[in-house]
Amino acid sequence: MSILTNALILGGVNMLETVLLKRGRSLAGIIPNVVLEESHTDELTITNHPVERGASITDHAFKNPSQVTVHYGFGQSGALLSALSGASDPKTVYQQLLDIQASRIPFDLVTGKRSYSNMLIATLSETTDLQSENVLIVTATMREILIVDTSVVTLAPADAQASPEKTAGAENAGTKQAQEKPSVSLLYRAKTAIQSSLGF
Repeated sequence: MSILTNALILGGVNMLETVLLKRGRSLAGIIPNVVLEESHTDELTITNHPVERGASITDHAFKNPSQVTVHYGFGQSGALLSALSGASDPKTVYQQLLDIQASRIPFDLVTGKRSYSNMLIATLSETTDLQSENVLIVTATMREILIVDTSVVTLAPADAQASPEKTAGAENAGTKQAQEKPSVSLLYRAKTAIQSSLGF
């Protein structure tokens, strides 16, 4: 038996334990037979502008969406394990993963170290070779979607505001046309008019 086959057999035992004890990993509800690797990336972007010492600010840095890359294995489980986990043959699991990616609907990801919400599959890759013909080994990179709450605020009418030119809401003022610039400035025309009236 190959190392991969042994890992899938052990993974099946672990999956039975996971299903019965309600713990473990899942990708949008799909439980892997074998976890080969999970890589977590959390990144903070720090701005380049100078920050005043002692200033109470938070916009000098912002957190980027979390990213997780997993390397999971799925195999032909026995009838008992398939019934308990809802798993199917590797071809069906691969199609389920492709459908999850194509749906673009955020899902939950549970790894050995952390749980994530609002994840999408950015990349999904699979390679079949001589040793992995009857199993599915996938590498999936998932990225978090940052979801925020928004609200609509209704402003007071412009005639009830002290400075409506500064605080009034945006209005549709129609299409603006560019004005042609006069070839001679007003100051020059005033100077010329004064000189001609004085006889210069």
